[in-house]
Amino acid sequence: MTTSTRSALGPAGQIEVLQRAAEGGRITPEEALDLYRFADFHALGRAADAARRRRFAGREHLATYLIDRNINYTNICTTACRFCAFYRAPGHAEGWIRDTDDILRRCAEAVDLGATQIMLQGGHHPEFGVEYYERTFSAIKDAFPQLALHSLGASEVEHMAKVSGVSVEDAITRIRDAGLDSFAGAGAEILVERPRTAIAPLKESGERWLEVMEIAHGLGVESTATFMMGTGETNAERIEHLRMIRDVQDRTGGFRAFIPWTYQPENNHLRGRTQASVIEYLRMVALSRLFFDNIEHLQGSWLTVGKEVGQLTLHMGADDLGSVMLEENVVSSAGARHRSNRSELIHLIRTAGRIPAQRNTLYEHLVIHDNPADDPLDDPAVSHFSSIAVERGVLPLVTP
Repeated sequence: MTTSTRSALGPAGQIEVLQRAAEGGRITPEEALDLYRFADFHALGRAADAARRRRFAGREHLATYLIDRNINYTNICTTACRFCAFYRAPGHAEGWIRDTDDILRRCAEAVDLGATQIMLQGGHHPEFGVEYYERTFSAIKDAFPQLALHSLGASEVEHMAKVSGVSVEDAITRIRDAGLDSFAGAGAEILVERPRTAIAPLKESGERWLEVMEIAHGLGVESTATFMMGTGETNAERIEHLRMIRDVQDRTGGFRAFIPWTYQPENNHLRGRTQASVIEYLRMVALSRLFFDNIEHLQGSWLTVGKEVGQLTLHMGADDLGSVMLEENVVSSAGARHRSNRSELIHLIRTAGRIPAQRNTLYEHLVIHDNPADDPLDDPAVSHFSSIAVERGVLPLVTP
């Protein structure tokens, strides 16, 4: 833990490091921590924006969004993470499993509303091995081959492999062949041992999470990386989380994007913990753009910090505002009340001084909204589906 109250770099040193990072040079974890704690907020943001402009030269005027739907296949989970308000322990009266027909119906609704991606998420069900995911992914791909399955994460892979008694390599290969396109950054939370053990003592270690992701990258399955900040970790531990991800990215190049978001404190066993402030979050966004010289995309999380703060991330190095989220239940159950639709995200991007572009999972531009007069009008159903998460955000605290 860093206890100093003054910058070791000093003003001149900070300027040098910010300039180096803005020009694409690498900064050390020690320099990153100093900048995160002490650099002038506006100077940090300007450097991050310069780094973004440099990386996306020729298309720096664009900012992207996605249309997808999160579908939860079960809320039954054996991991009992202390920050999670969504799960129910095996045998709990409020536990449920969504059948394949229901999942396919939700996929059809998503396609009708313009979605190009499905994010399948759920608990670590004690009976769900690789076979369950093979059947589910195959059914989705057979019915909707146009949908990208950007789903699950290293934790689910570790769990399903154990249930089925196979290696992680075999599990990834089988679900990839069944239709999985890429992994989400689910389950990363914070990868550093002390805070990870405090919030998720039954989950695999951060090192193991990264090992599984590295195996996936080697098998041709790319992913995103995430960070849930605000559960009691130190500033130094926040930077160490970034360092751990950057080291793997140096070896694999398989992380498409980094997505920091803030812990939501309702209805879970960490209630009362201090959340990350807006300024802490924006500083992390900017620092991430400067630190990750090897990860292309950086997403602002309007879902957890709100649309106005999400818009500000576009001035702090972010190039993407994520998804309209036709449905999201997990983070919402812990208190996230923010919701949006395509028109609102387009407006946020445009009023931030950027041109909105709809992307797909691979960050390819599908539609560039050059002319505001041609902006799409949202179907009222979009607002209905995005409100599902809010309606389900009142789940009671569950004792595992």
